[in-house]
Amino acid sequence: MFCGEYVQGTIFPAPNFNPVMDAQMLGGALQGFDCNKDMLIDILTKRSNAQRQMIAGAYQSMYGRDLIADLKEQLSSHFKEVMVGLMYPPPSYDAHELWHAMKGAGTDENCLIEILASRTNGEIFQIREAYCLQYSNNLQEDIYSETSGHFRDTLMNLVQGTREEGYADPATAAQDAMVLWEACQQKTGEHKTMLQMILCNKSYPQLWLVFQEFQSISGQDMVDAINDCYEGYFQELLVAIVRCVQDKASYFAYKLYRAIHDFGFHNKTVIRILIARSEIDLMTIRKRYKERFGKSLFHDIKNFASGHYEKALLAICAGDVEGY
Repeated sequence: MFCGEYVQGTIFPAPNFNPVMDAQMLGGALQGFDCNKDMLIDILTKRSNAQRQMIAGAYQSMYGRDLIADLKEQLSSHFKEVMVGLMYPPPSYDAHELWHAMKGAGTDENCLIEILASRTNGEIFQIREAYCLQYSNNLQEDIYSETSGHFRDTLMNLVQGTREEGYADPATAAQDAMVLWEACQQKTGEHKTMLQMILCNKSYPQLWLVFQEFQSISGQDMVDAINDCYEGYFQELLVAIVRCVQDKASYFAYKLYRAIHDFGFHNKTVIRILIARSEIDLMTIRKRYKERFGKSLFHDIKNFASGHYEKALLAICAGDVEGY
């Protein structure tokens, strides 16, 4: 993140909030043969996650039913994924996405990379707890059994949530940069381990200094160096970590652009990023998207999605504010 920059989401707590009234309106919207999808969008995308939890509580008291279960029953396809996703508390939503990325025949490595490379220590701790509560499984054990090699080692390191916080030591930055440079030259198993140890454990301010030193030593940007030296999911994960250190909002803008343009609108990725970042930095992500790709995220979603699904995504994006 650029120094001193204020990051902003797109969804904020609604003023004059009345969970009982919202629960009543949702109950009405979900009754009958044709459910009122516009009403669902209007309420759920204009309340903070904490407010949605209060609405779910009021809904349960009022109707004796679970709001998530009713949304799942009444809705379908990607629109259902968005509305249900909005109802999970953030750690539960990440846990849900990680679980689905690993269960079944294949593993969705991109989901593992995106979540674990970008979350803070505190967020990772809460995700591990939520995962255990929701699925009676251990997240570390599942990652261990579903991945392999240095990719697995790096994920296992990240999921510990033990990155140093806050401080930077210029004296050791040059030393760390030399280790990274050697790791890009030698590429032995030992060097790969040293590389991931530095990228997973050093604080963001420290890594910021290390990358500057690396540029001085090698004449190359850290991302370019990793792309030149390594391949596969290990390389993608290392690049994701570096991009998040450099500027997290730019990382997500890049992920969204690729999901929309390179993968023919990869719905799961678009939905996950919009929901997960809506109260953190989605407005900043939209700004980066426009700066880097020349078109607004709003415009690109409009081009690819349709119907109530499109309406819901655009509502989370919070309109084409200031041309972002």
